[in-house]
Amino acid sequence: MSTVLDAPEATPPSSGPGTGNAPASPAAPAEDPAARRHRTRAVVSSLLGTTIEWYDFYLYGLAAALVFNVQFFPGATQLGATLASFATLAVGVVMRPLGGVVAGHFGDRVGRKALLVVSLLLMGVSSFLIGLLPTFAQAGWWAVAGLVLLRLVQGVSAGMEWGGAALMSVEHAPAHRRGFFGSFTQIGSSAGMLLATAAFSIVHLFTTEEQFAAYGWRIPFLASAVLVAIALVIRLGVQDAPEFQERRAAGELSASPVRELLRDHGRAVLVTAGLRLGQNGVYYLITVYLVSFLVLRGHDSGILLTSIMVASAIGLVSTPLWAALSDRWGRRRVSQLGYALIAGAGWAVFAVTEAGLIAWLPIVVVLVINVAHDSVYGPQAAWFAEQFPVQVRYSGVNLSYQIGTVLGGGIAPFVAALLFEAGGRTPWLIAAYLTVLAGLSLWASSQAADPTARRGEASGSAPAVPTVQETR
Repeated sequence: MSTVLDAPEATPPSSGPGTGNAPASPAAPAEDPAARRHRTRAVVSSLLGTTIEWYDFYLYGLAAALVFNVQFFPGATQLGATLASFATLAVGVVMRPLGGVVAGHFGDRVGRKALLVVSLLLMGVSSFLIGLLPTFAQAGWWAVAGLVLLRLVQGVSAGMEWGGAALMSVEHAPAHRRGFFGSFTQIGSSAGMLLATAAFSIVHLFTTEEQFAAYGWRIPFLASAVLVAIALVIRLGVQDAPEFQERRAAGELSASPVRELLRDHGRAVLVTAGLRLGQNGVYYLITVYLVSFLVLRGHDSGILLTSIMVASAIGLVSTPLWAALSDRWGRRRVSQLGYALIAGAGWAVFAVTEAGLIAWLPIVVVLVINVAHDSVYGPQAAWFAEQFPVQVRYSGVNLSYQIGTVLGGGIAPFVAALLFEAGGRTPWLIAAYLTVLAGLSLWASSQAADPTARRGEASGSAPAVPTVQETR
């Protein structure tokens, strides 16, 4: 039986600014200013924390495409070195479900905040140590082992982070603005990618090719220590949402949330993981694989890095915009538009590159990322949280998100590199692969619970799915 966050009562929409068609509640008491300030801090904490997490995580993806194949896998063929580098990238993503399960278990039993602090520290320390690693020429296979080990830690940390940060935003949000508030967790991805791409671009600008290969690539990894310290100060001042604290005080938390999740909400896990496939697949193909693809085709990858930076900057606005639209129009309607566009995105991107129209690539990348991708990604935090009741919510969103990440994005650059060879060194099998991922997500979107879809219907209608109270 599906369960969701409580949907607001189906009453006629109000016309208040910024509320979309939120239910009118004239008798609602004024909000406590202290509660409002704490909610703001919770949202800022989620934004900063996920920004740092994704900055570190995306740094590795960029380095895997530009540096690690040479510095840690020399002597191999170009394809072999690229595959090995992308394999270490995938290893980190494969570890994310483990981090999600661990964080979900303790996050549903102890609280969201404690696990978020741990995840931030793990990511910061592992990224800093990557910046200090010797290369293969200096330490041989020990260097490779160290790289893989630290990537494993990054994967566990990333698996712990997103679900807790999303719940911090969504559980502190007003019911009719969960999409908008949850999008601040999502903005962290754009902000992290923007910072990571900018860091690599700036260092590359001020170093020669030899200097960049020797030490320049390390600087962005080492700089993450400063960013982690700033985020920790904010995050330590945030408390769990009242909804969770009330359940904990009443002794109503699950003793084994992951077991309860898989026993009672297994279908919701599969459907929610499916919502992730197309969105994460297109993002990894554009931001990771396409870099190496352009190099293989003899093009300068700099134009793509610039395009990603522009799209990431626009994402700071487009992500909350699409999320706010999902509060007004429904998660399913907005997301299905994005999945339909993602299905054709690979064909458009590779048509441009194969025709040699590289000058048009920035426009195509912005449209793919900020329209197709962000229309799915913006509402995602709220929509995932709405699939599960509070006692298993951290476990549910984390496990679903990370399974979808592994199947949709984590292995995508590796699969794409193989499909490129299998397709006679043409990209069309890669485009078809992305279309399949988007089609699976479209199906999942038709099966997912969507409380926002009830708002425009007459009051007195039965809820689309059972509410949290009905599952207690």
